[in-house]
Amino acid sequence: MEAVERHISSLDWITITLMGAFLLLAIVKTAYPQRFEDFMSLLTSNKFMMFRGKKNKAFHPFNILLFFVHLISFSLIFFLFFNFFWEESALDPTVLFIRIATAYASFVLLKFGLEKIIGNVFDLDTQIDSYLYQKISYRNFIGLILLIPSLIFIYTYTPTAFSLYTIVGILVLSNIFSLLLIYRENQSLITANWFYFILYLCALEISPYIILYKVITI
Repeated sequence: MEAVERHISSLDWITITLMGAFLLLAIVKTAYPQRFEDFMSLLTSNKFMMFRGKKNKAFHPFNILLFFVHLISFSLIFFLFFNFFWEESALDPTVLFIRIATAYASFVLLKFGLEKIIGNVFDLDTQIDSYLYQKISYRNFIGLILLIPSLIFIYTYTPTAFSLYTIVGILVLSNIFSLLLIYRENQSLITANWFYFILYLCALEISPYIILYKVITI
C-alpha cells in the first residue's frame, strides 16, 4: 500500500491569538466588573450607554482593551474568509493574519480620526464624541460575539462558502442595526442637521466600505 502524504496546517498561532483575546477579556472583567456587566447587557438595556457613556470617553482603557479583542475577532473572520476563497495564496498564514489585522486596524483608526476632525471643524465635538463612543461600544460587542463562530470554524466545523457568507452577512446586518440604534438615540440632533448627516453618511459610512470592497476584490 502506497503511503499518502498528509498536510496539516498548524493551529498554534491561532490558539495563542485566541488565548490572548480571552486573557484581555479576563483583565477587562477583573479590572472593570460593573462596567463589563453593563456592557454585556448592551442589547437588552441602555444602562451602559446612559451611565457609562456620560463622559463619552472613547479612549477609556475598558474600550481600548475590548478594541483589541474586537480586532482579533474581526481579523480572524476575514482571515478564514480569505483563506477559503484564495487558497492559492503563497503567503504564510501568520503573515496573512498580521496583514489583515494591520489593515483593518489602520482602516478603523483612520476613519475614527477623520470623524473626530470633521466634528472639530463643524464644532460638533460633544455630539461626535458621543456618537463615536456608542459606535465603538457596539462594534466591540459584535466583535465579542464573533469569537464564537471563529472558535467553531477553527476547531470544530470546517467552514463552507455558505457558512462564511452567512457570517459576513450577519456581520454587515449587525453593523447596520447598531447604526440604526445609534441614529434613533440621536434622532433630534439628526433632524436638526439632516443635510450634514446625509453628507456624513455618504462620505464616512458608505464610501469607505465601497472603496475597501474594491481594493479587496482587485
